[in-house]
Amino acid sequence: MKAAIIGTTGYGGAELIRILHSHPFFTIKSVHTTRDEVPVWNEYPHLFNIIENKLEQINAEKIAKECDIVFFATPTGVSGKLVQEFADKDIQMVDLSGDLRLRNTDDYQKWYKKEPVSVELVHSFVYGLSEWNKENIASSKRISNPGCYPTATLLGLAPIVKENFILPDSIIVDAKSGISGAGRSPSRTNMYAEMSENFKIYKVNEHQHIPEIEQQLTDWNSDMKPITFSTHLLPTSRGLMATMYATLKNRMTTEKIHDLYMEVYKNSPFVRVRPLYTQPSIKEVAGSNYCDIGINVDERTGRITVVSVIDNLMKGAAGQAIQNANIMNGYEESTGLQFLPLYP
Repeated sequence: MKAAIIGTTGYGGAELIRILHSHPFFTIKSVHTTRDEVPVWNEYPHLFNIIENKLEQINAEKIAKECDIVFFATPTGVSGKLVQEFADKDIQMVDLSGDLRLRNTDDYQKWYKKEPVSVELVHSFVYGLSEWNKENIASSKRISNPGCYPTATLLGLAPIVKENFILPDSIIVDAKSGISGAGRSPSRTNMYAEMSENFKIYKVNEHQHIPEIEQQLTDWNSDMKPITFSTHLLPTSRGLMATMYATLKNRMTTEKIHDLYMEVYKNSPFVRVRPLYTQPSIKEVAGSNYCDIGINVDERTGRITVVSVIDNLMKGAAGQAIQNANIMNGYEESTGLQFLPLYP
């Protein structure tokens, strides 16, 4: 299948190129930008003599005619406008931004502070949390890829939320991401002098991924209440950890809940439930599409702690986008994604 990538000058776009370059069924037909038409390696010198494509301007008619699938790795607020240009075209779409995730467009305007696309267009996209929405993804041509924080958080909480094991108003999420999550555009946030040997919280109680997480939790269990969700920046290039706390409705052991997670994710090739009484770290998933989960019940307090780690650029963005494209086209979902994590 011929693929187009729009937004290749950001980290998500670069990861899409890296994965698709060696994918057995997808080939990179074209790469697109709103900037200058220069060779891709001008933006990313590590691709010199590997990726020969030249960045092209965005022409929806031409892309739809020449390609089978288009990946949008453009910023929030940009993707929605571009997707509208492809709405009447016979081409598969996978959007990595937040523009098509929230079904309530008023929520989008409130949390993202941008004009939403039409309700009809939003509803034509399927939410692409691969492990939990496979049937709908397989029957769709339009996928809204989840955000990085929601991916780690939702994969970690899904089993206990769906089984109604926790008090619906007790969820607290303490999440931390590498600096690549802030994007490639220069800012004080991603300056070396600001983040080296530093660790800071940001967007306290106002992160735009909050309504996305709550939307899915409520879909799974209508009793769920608003969550407390905090985000922090780590002085690392990539990787994300979500540590989740919730109060159990009844007394349970770590062993019982660990058995639940093992059963739920036994057929999910990219979710690794860690052995009892061990916890994952972000280094153990870097460069891969894995989500590693650790579970521990504090029988003294009646609370459960779930730790979920992903690579924010892989399972949190480009990797899951390819996983969804695989599912959408009837390929084994792990095709082209079987990278071992980078270590150290």
